[in-house]
Amino acid sequence: MPRDGNADAPALDPQQLWLGSDQPRKGRKPAYSREAITAAAVALADAEGLEAVTMRKVAAQVGAGVMSLYSYAPDKETLLNLMVDHVTGELPTAYALTGDWRADLKTTARLQRAHMLRHPWLPAALTTRRVPGPNTLAFLERVLTALRPAGLDGAAKLEVFAQLTAFVAGHVAHETAQAALTQSPEQAAAEARYLAVVAADGKHPELAEALATPGRPLTPDDTFARFLNRLIDGLDTG
Repeated sequence: MPRDGNADAPALDPQQLWLGSDQPRKGRKPAYSREAITAAAVALADAEGLEAVTMRKVAAQVGAGVMSLYSYAPDKETLLNLMVDHVTGELPTAYALTGDWRADLKTTARLQRAHMLRHPWLPAALTTRRVPGPNTLAFLERVLTALRPAGLDGAAKLEVFAQLTAFVAGHVAHETAQAALTQSPEQAAAEARYLAVVAADGKHPELAEALATPGRPLTPDDTFARFLNRLIDGLDTG
C-alpha cells in the first residue's frame, strides 16, 4: 500500500494524472474531489509548512479516511505535483508583454516572487522534478511568448525559464529564512565590529575594499531587483 514518501511507489503517469478523470472509476460517488483534497493540502502547507503535509493530515482536513485519499493521490509525490500546479493557477497568463523580452522576464520574475512569498513552501517543492500540469503549462506558454523576441531556439528558451524559476525560488527561500531570524541591535553591532577588524588586518584587501563601498538599499524589494537585473541583463543570447 502506498505511503507518504514511499520510494517504491509506481512511476507517475503524466497522462493519467493530468488528462485522466480526477474521480475514482469504481465505487459510489465520493463526497469530495481531487480539487478539494489538493486545496486542503495547500492550506496545510501554507499554515504549517511542507513537512506538515501528510496523507493522514490532509485526510483529516477534508474529513475523509486516509485510505480513501489514495484513490486520488497514490503517494505524496503525486500530491505535491497537484499542489504545485494548483497554486500556479494563481499566476496570470495574460499579463501585458512589451516586446522587450528582458523587461518582460523581469515582470515574470516579480510575479513569481510574489507568488512564492504567498506560498513559502513552494521553493522547496520545486527542488525536485515536477510534472507540469495545465496551470504550469499555461504560465510557461506566456513566458515562452515573452521570449520570442530574444531569437533563442526552443531549448534555450526552456533553459532560460528554468534558470529564472530556480533563481527566484532560491532567492525567496533565502529571503523567507532571513525574515524568520531575529537579530538584536547589539548582535548586529558586534558583527559589524568583527568585520571591521578582519578588514583592517591586511589579509583580506578585497573584502576591505568591498566593505568600504557605500551601502546599497537593503529592503527585500531593492535587493531582489538588483540581483534580478544582474541575472537578466547578463543573459547571453549568442
